[in-house]
Amino acid sequence: MAELMTTRAGDAGAFRAFDLSRVPSPCFVVDEVAVARNLRILSEVADRSGAHILAALKAFSMFALAPLVARHLAGTCASGIFEARLGREEYGGEVATFSAGYKAQDMDEILRLSDHVIFNSPAQLARFGAKARAAGVSVGLRINPGHSEGEIPRYDPCAPCSRLGTPVDQLDPGIVAAVDGLHMHTLCEQGFAPLARTWAAVEDRLAPYLPGLKWLNFGGGHHITRPDYDRAGLVAFLNRIRASHGVEVYLEPGEAIALDAGILVGEVLDLPLNGMALAITDISATCHMPDVIEAPYRPALLGEAEAGHSYRLGGPSCLAGDVIGDYTWDRPLQVGQRFAFLDQAHYSMVKTNTFNGVPLPAIAIWNSDTDALRIVRQFGYADFKHRLS
Repeated sequence: MAELMTTRAGDAGAFRAFDLSRVPSPCFVVDEVAVARNLRILSEVADRSGAHILAALKAFSMFALAPLVARHLAGTCASGIFEARLGREEYGGEVATFSAGYKAQDMDEILRLSDHVIFNSPAQLARFGAKARAAGVSVGLRINPGHSEGEIPRYDPCAPCSRLGTPVDQLDPGIVAAVDGLHMHTLCEQGFAPLARTWAAVEDRLAPYLPGLKWLNFGGGHHITRPDYDRAGLVAFLNRIRASHGVEVYLEPGEAIALDAGILVGEVLDLPLNGMALAITDISATCHMPDVIEAPYRPALLGEAEAGHSYRLGGPSCLAGDVIGDYTWDRPLQVGQRFAFLDQAHYSMVKTNTFNGVPLPAIAIWNSDTDALRIVRQFGYADFKHRLS
């Protein structure tokens, strides 16, 4: 088998050429060239493995780029009725919907929008499965392999007492006979080896059921577009699954589509002192990058210096913990100065909120090849007010 693509999507190098003053602040800027590179890698994996690769809208749902995504991937996966509608309206292709719990009043529309509907428990399967089959929708069940590869318990679907997926030891022939496929989402920002270990841990227990299945869905969390990802290993694995068990295989990457493809531009508002140098910015961790607090993690700063003038950056909200982290510049900061955090296209954009009335960041698309820029969306008072009563 020939070598797979090893090109990494847009990194800090591409964004060093971007003039941060060209956009309003705060603003997400997504490089469509970087997204296209990621999509070509995913498309190549699909071509070589026969897998159906779906874009996980929960991680990256920038539908302004839906035509680009649709040219490379088989469709989308949704986490509920609104994402299913977005996938059907804007992206086309297959729509696979999973929810930890469906509402009865939503099922008719979900079934109309979806090609696959995946249930989280045998009880939900028993409640809605027959209706799904009558609607001509492929029925699936999410399983929990009971094999944990997660590094952060909050993001580990296989953590003890997880609400996500039916424990594999609770399966029986009657349950599996009611589905077309099994789904398992067990990874988070991980390479191929954790997937291989998970399958090795569960394959023998699933062996009695595999002959009766039409598909297996290995969910998301696969960092396929990262340069050190073993894509050749993944392709061989997926081909073996298809050949050995006669099933179609699905993957649902989200971050991999937008990995290293976007920045979040901000501006310094004030420079107080309190035991150390502080910087108040128009980027809020709690409103614009909630994973900074939830994970927690420290986002990379575009052009950060190894030594010089250090500041603790925080947002404008009243939350005492609205702190992004400590960062260093080679020169003292100035009020009004622009800066940017790297790798903010995925998850940050979909998780933004208006706590404290903090404005939402604008959204822009940049082409790092042509330097073309367009502001896709700006948000105002109406977006804040209309979420309230």
